[in-house]
Amino acid sequence: MKSKPAYTQICAAHLRIYRFQHLGSITGWDRNAMMPPKGHEARAAAEAELSAHVHALRTDAGLEPGLRAAAEESLDDDERANLREMWRDWRDANALPAALVQAKSLAGARCEHAWRGQRKANDWAGFLDNFREVVRLSREEARLRSADTGLGRYDALMDRFEPGMRSADIEAIFSGMREWLPDLASRVEATQAGPAPLMPEGPFPVAGQRAVGHALMRLLGFDFEAGRLDESAHPFTGGVPEDVRMTTRYREEDFLQSLMGTIHETGHARYEQNLPRPWLGQPLGQARSFGIHESQSLSFEMQLARSRGFAGLLSPLLCEQFGNQAAFAPDNLFRLLTRVRRGFIRVEADEVTYPAHVVLRFEIERALIEGMIEVEDIPGWWDERMGTLLGLDTRGNYRDGCLQDVHWTDGSFGYFPSYTLGALYAAQWFATLRRELPDLDQRVAAGDLAPVFLWMDAHIWSQASRWETPELVRRASGETLNANHLKAHLERRYLGS
Repeated sequence: MKSKPAYTQICAAHLRIYRFQHLGSITGWDRNAMMPPKGHEARAAAEAELSAHVHALRTDAGLEPGLRAAAEESLDDDERANLREMWRDWRDANALPAALVQAKSLAGARCEHAWRGQRKANDWAGFLDNFREVVRLSREEARLRSADTGLGRYDALMDRFEPGMRSADIEAIFSGMREWLPDLASRVEATQAGPAPLMPEGPFPVAGQRAVGHALMRLLGFDFEAGRLDESAHPFTGGVPEDVRMTTRYREEDFLQSLMGTIHETGHARYEQNLPRPWLGQPLGQARSFGIHESQSLSFEMQLARSRGFAGLLSPLLCEQFGNQAAFAPDNLFRLLTRVRRGFIRVEADEVTYPAHVVLRFEIERALIEGMIEVEDIPGWWDERMGTLLGLDTRGNYRDGCLQDVHWTDGSFGYFPSYTLGALYAAQWFATLRRELPDLDQRVAAGDLAPVFLWMDAHIWSQASRWETPELVRRASGETLNANHLKAHLERRYLGS
């Protein structure tokens, strides 16, 4: 490293940034999961101060000349890739002034905290008091990022979550899905029109649900010495690779919500826990993108946990905690887990109707950021698209409508397309897995999930941000992103074709 002084110096700077971001991640998790309500205002101010400090480190005047000097040094391929990601981080940070970063952090913390009670109270009008400021600041961020990158305003925000992906690409993907998804959903509904699966009889005590969740996390390889599971208003995964913080939420009348939420977040957590340790603290060691991150959660929740073989693994865990019921028989559980029903709540949606929820949010948030609509217009747009896409009436039901997600409260506009991209990637990963391991489903049914974890580690987890997304996808699956794999997966699982 003595022959690479500039590179060594900027690596040290990024390690320092990473450590402050570590603190920010843990304080953010605590605010959502553990902090008493009266601590909110002080915490929001502290987080805003910390975000401003991190921004100052990321925009330090010495970084740019250091990056340029490092480019002239003799770096290996991994170091060149790290330098590429350092430049991306530098451009991202320098697009915004510190005052905007701090104001956005404070506004987001306030909006999210108030949203918890406002959602329960169905209080859209009250929500707008904080949300208007979040949108105003997000539009300013979009304007500045657009000026810096030359991208459209929404694309400039989306590029932070899915580098290189554009709204035109998302439109093309969604347009293709619109051609086959409605017909497939109708065919599945017709296939499932017979007697409904048996419904488990509750209540299901939270302690039992937590025990099942922990058992599933162990089955899925979660390292409890490097993370934990708690509760929050909306499930999420935070923390850092060395200390991953997951949350879920419980309802005593419905164990499936917490169960699937826990499995989903475990997919995120396994990715974080298995990022390459030698690269931690450097941009190269971070997860590649939010779409790739969602591919891990959806690989666990959709591809694995809703399979027939996994239902057999789940059955004895439920019987142990809630008693032996006919509804817990593996075949009936599989029918429950693959039941297609049009519903209001995105995080509870089945595989077939889930993309419609993402299309709805993508169309609304893009129009909002680009100034086509104002915050007061969101309920009308939501109601119209919920009726068109899913045939449901959400008029006046803000709690199960436009207040249901946490993402907009902190200005995470541009994030929602990552969910459908994640489903597409996940289907492509498992198509590759089954091609390489024809007996994969039998091994899952026998409780042997190691082949899945080994493949993910080799092709996704250990690669972190070594490759840009298209190249990562090509190396993992042998081809670029191919939406046909999701279609084939849904037809095989739900139509037997």
